Amino acid sequence: MLPKKKNVYSVTQINSYIRGMLSQDFLLNGLMVRGEVSNLTDHASGHLYFTLKDEKSAVSCVMFASDRRGLAFPLREGMQVIVSGTVDVYVRDGKYQLYAKKIEKDGVGALAERFEKLKRELEERGMFDPSYKRPIPPYIRTLGVVTAPTGAAIRDIIQIAKRRNPFLQIILYPAIVQGEAAPGSIIQGIHALEELSVDVIIAGRGGGSLEDLWAFNEEAVAQAFFDCSIPIISAVGHETDVVLSDYVADLRAPTPSAAAELAVCDIRDVFRRLQDMEEDLLRLMNRRITEASLRAENLEVRLKARDPMRVLRDKRNRLMTLEERMEGSMQRRLTAAKHRLMLDAEKLEGKSPLKRLSGGFVYGQTGKGEGLHSIEQISGGDRLKFQLTDGGFLAEVLKVWPKDGKKS
Repeated sequence: MLPKKKNVYSVTQINSYIRGMLSQDFLLNGLMVRGEVSNLTDHASGHLYFTLKDEKSAVSCVMFASDRRGLAFPLREGMQVIVSGTVDVYVRDGKYQLYAKKIEKDGVGALAERFEKLKRELEERGMFDPSYKRPIPPYIRTLGVVTAPTGAAIRDIIQIAKRRNPFLQIILYPAIVQGEAAPGSIIQGIHALEELSVDVIIAGRGGGSLEDLWAFNEEAVAQAFFDCSIPIISAVGHETDVVLSDYVADLRAPTPSAAAELAVCDIRDVFRRLQDMEEDLLRLMNRRITEASLRAENLEVRLKARDPMRVLRDKRNRLMTLEERMEGSMQRRLTAAKHRLMLDAEKLEGKSPLKRLSGGFVYGQTGKGEGLHSIEQISGGDRLKFQLTDGGFLAEVLKVWPKDGKKS
């Protein structure tokens, strides 16, 4: 005799049955649960997904956008809250979760409180002082990275760094970035890259909950960031995630991808700047060459003007010109002197006694040799000398009379 066949149920039937059982439980339809917010996700649809936990357990929670409008404050990781809502089963996944209708603050969570306390201590010790921040070198050849060897963070860093500078050498220290062993692994990675003397260090990881990122909030890790002898960039989580290493690092990057952008210069920009500098240098050189050529031409002209042979030729030409002018002047003066001499000769000849004598005149002298020019010089009986053109004679004065005709 065959055994009686039992009923076989589908998964959907089981999940629906459990959902119906929960919906009939008065306690689960209007309860208030205290816990700490973790694994918070703000969905683009406006829904909030998070985990509510205590020291020993956790429960998944969701708050739909329609209920979120009544939330009076922004929900953050680590907050201690009281959630009012209903426990129900999501039939598709067979997962029960708390559907939040209202969320109220219930103090600060343990991790958040620890974070704020340690932050105040480090700030009081001066570890956040901007004077300790070193600039990131603009041009680096070696980049050290402290992060998990697998995951989006290292892939993004390598991809962006190599795209910006294909000649860059990237040295990865495969660190543990989550859990109890994470702080020591991160510190060891920073020290190892220091010994290799890389140009810049990026230390970080991808996003996660406050617990996932907590290694970068440990005091020892913050101290290692602060003491690092090489410029170090903190690149932990997403833009909204803030850890203590962000405050003590030389530079905080909102994401690992942004850290690669900040640490590695774009080689194309470098080439463009070099090309611009080369063009500026060529323009400057051409201008200097042109100016030098003009100066050389000017000096050549001045040198030719001061050429000794040319100077001698100029002096010789000037001497010849002066000589010609002097000869002309002397000739004119000689001509004028000859002319004056001829005139004087004519005048002299006109006054010459010989010429007068040839005209019928005689030249007489007293016995003393004085020239006769007045009857007052002679008297009767004086002997006078007379000169003619062809000879002379002596005469004795018989009679002297003046112009009026009276004889004496």
